[in-house]
Amino acid sequence: MSIWTILYFNERTKAEILSWPVGILADYRRLLGLMEQHGADLRLPHSRAMGDGLFEIHCKGSEGIGRVFYGMMIDKHIIILHSFIKKTQQTPDKEMRKARKRLKEVKENG
Repeated sequence: MSIWTILYFNERTKAEILSWPVGILADYRRLLGLMEQHGADLRLPHSRAMGDGLFEIHCKGSEGIGRVFYGMMIDKHIIILHSFIKKTQQTPDKEMRKARKRLKEVKENG
């Protein structure tokens, strides 16, 4: 039985993740299962806080590395905000800005 509910910012966000390579997607689904059972605070090496209520999941597969940004809301909801496949060591600023903008939008619209 799930304790936490996973929601997506929009259908496009969900579709982008579901189109990931199979290995990265499998790790994402494994980590999502942990979050549904135990909450969003997975900590390193699975997740890390990015500040101001934004968190990042680290998904790994033989094809590379994926990142998923999410936020937590009241009533045990986890909102998946944005995702991308990493091509560099550093998280690109544009990806971070997009996630932060979406988190702000979710918070404002309740």
